[in-house]
Amino acid sequence: MNWKGTKVLVTGADGFLGSHLVEALVREGAHVRAFCVYNSNASRGWLDGIGDTVERAIDFRLGDIRDARLVEESCRDIEVVFHLAALIAIPYSYQAPESFVDTNVRGTLNVLEGVRRAACRRLVQTSTSEVYGTPDSLPIRETHPLQGQSPYSASKIGADKMCEAYFNSFDVPVVTLRPFNTYGPRQSARAVIPTILEQLLRGKTKIELGSLDPKRDLTYVGDTVAGFLKAGEVAGLEGKTIQLGTGRTESIADVFHAACRAVGVKAEVVQSAQRVRPSKSEVMVLQSDPTLAEKLLGWRAQVSLEQGLGKTAEWMKTEIARYRAGTYAV
Repeated sequence: MNWKGTKVLVTGADGFLGSHLVEALVREGAHVRAFCVYNSNASRGWLDGIGDTVERAIDFRLGDIRDARLVEESCRDIEVVFHLAALIAIPYSYQAPESFVDTNVRGTLNVLEGVRRAACRRLVQTSTSEVYGTPDSLPIRETHPLQGQSPYSASKIGADKMCEAYFNSFDVPVVTLRPFNTYGPRQSARAVIPTILEQLLRGKTKIELGSLDPKRDLTYVGDTVAGFLKAGEVAGLEGKTIQLGTGRTESIADVFHAACRAVGVKAEVVQSAQRVRPSKSEVMVLQSDPTLAEKLLGWRAQVSLEQGLGKTAEWMKTEIARYRAGTYAV
């Protein structure tokens, strides 16, 4: 598919992954409508200061994904919708589960209704590997049972099931992408890689982390964005769920040591209780089977962990002021 001239809506466009996707779509020549969360400063998140050429190419909409009328208006005259707007901080979901249901489930319902009424050609729903919980078997395939081990994962299961229901009930042309742990420039310090890098880049030698045992399938953001573009353009994917992952796992301890090598410093870990999940809520391992993504999308991750950490560290060196010294969001 040639994206040139295609009318695209990206919800959650102001966030980490959304902003990279918007940039990629603009580079491809798409007409991008960016739905960003409203705030009193009229900030567009990571799309602020992204460059005049990119900004001029974007139709910005500030609002709330929970506002059904505004979401419906934003879907009008759109061909492809990428739905990324969500609350994603797992520890915050323990404190505010109702907010996660409102944003992640009801917000997705609003998008589904908007797509249905506007007769959009394709909706790409953003899921998460957290919906599997601690898996029964490895590698995880798309057919693996879903398990809500946190209010966040439960809300994303609910959102995915609403997409399944709208495909089966109303033929809404939805494709569900299930990225495993995406990392890279612009990711918030609630996530483990920027948490480690931020502390290392500030010269700390005792790094505050939670459990070092969980293992994750880590995908560089550029690779994940490439998967999203494929999911928006390949024909015949309606109703399918497709994982985006490398098929490899690294423990948090492995990531810590790799990050130290990327920055070129020596450090040690000090465990922080603030970053430890409740015992039954911790997901110990997530490892994808990328076979279906390669078969249906022609997609496979290209960037190694070492390369991705190096790119992320170089970016964070220039943007370290955006990360508040001494605080590590969970």
